[in-house]
Amino acid sequence: MARAKPYDHHPDARWLGAVMHVAFFLLLGGALARFLLRHPGEPRTPWIFALSLTLAVLHLLGPVLGGPQPSEPGAVSARRRLARLGPVVVVWMVLVVLAPSFAWCAVPLFYTGLRTLPARAALGLVTVLTVFVVAAQLRLAGGFDPNLLLAPPAVAALAAAVFLHTERQAARQRALIDDLIRTRRELAASERREGTLAERQRLSMEIHDSLAQGLSSQRMLLQAAERVWESDQDKARTHVRGAASVAEHNLAEARRFVHDLAPADLARGGGLEAALRALAERESGDHLTVRVHVDAGARVPALPARVESALLRVAQGALANVREHAGASTAALSLTLLDDEVVLDVTDDGHGFDPAPPSGAATGVRGHGLPAMRARLRQLGGTLTVESAPGEGTALSAAVPLDPPRTDPADPADPQEAPR
Repeated sequence: MARAKPYDHHPDARWLGAVMHVAFFLLLGGALARFLLRHPGEPRTPWIFALSLTLAVLHLLGPVLGGPQPSEPGAVSARRRLARLGPVVVVWMVLVVLAPSFAWCAVPLFYTGLRTLPARAALGLVTVLTVFVVAAQLRLAGGFDPNLLLAPPAVAALAAAVFLHTERQAARQRALIDDLIRTRRELAASERREGTLAERQRLSMEIHDSLAQGLSSQRMLLQAAERVWESDQDKARTHVRGAASVAEHNLAEARRFVHDLAPADLARGGGLEAALRALAERESGDHLTVRVHVDAGARVPALPARVESALLRVAQGALANVREHAGASTAALSLTLLDDEVVLDVTDDGHGFDPAPPSGAATGVRGHGLPAMRARLRQLGGTLTVESAPGEGTALSAAVPLDPPRTDPADPADPQEAPR
């Protein structure tokens, strides 16, 4: 069974409906005037006039009394349309039988049926109306006329085919527009999700590279102070003051990365070289010495802010690994500015490690460091290389092109990167 057509509230559809109403009343008025002029005072005249008035009222009030509601099922809506058109068609048929000149009122009824009824019902209505039109025209002609017999069905078939084809094209266009709107909404939601994930990744890397490492340094300094508190209070106070300095630095870092600003060491001015020297001074202590070497040739490094921030975060993460896991006595930060890229090397003389990821290794703050560095560099089109072996120290190299390609900031860290 054909599905009922949805009630179209588009302005163009309302305009077409208004045109059909006006055409119907003009044809009805013209047919009534013709009948009154040619058949005045006949016994059927009052009936013709009454039926014409009834037909006009039914056609005028039909959309109000029988118009479908948007929330109705298709079957109920189709029945309401048939209930509206049925009395109109029946009264028109009676009029055509009594006065064949009313047959021209069928033209607006064709389009009304095609617009409002399911396809099969609409074609059935068009067939019935066409039969009555042919019979009425033959009666008016007073004899057999092949043109009157064949022309109305041909015109009706052509009009119905064109109208139904247009309706199907419009339905396909509406479906395509609905798909495009749905796809655009899904794309917008996906972009919002990707933005949220990218921001989460940024915050996780910032927390790991600044707050988590700072808290680890504070813990180590406070533990050292606790060990020597009874025997050497001056040294213990030095450790406590160091922990307080780290806490102050962490507070500044937290305020800055919440607002997506540069690291505190870069904000003080002097560029990446000054920031690396401040970091080395802060990380150097009783058991670890950090040296800084900058090789910029004849030029002073002038790097984009994002590159400076990323390399400084890499240096912070690498030195945190050296301090917590390497057991090294010396470490070196080497910054090299080449024609097409900048390279930061971090080396230490610690006990090293095996870069191959252990099977089923658990992840955590310790295992997040190297993947976070790699992800940060990937955003700038850079690479991270780690060379190490047990007992031979570690060399980490971060290279960033000076004209980095645009990449997706939400790219995940390499899951195959070895945790350290």
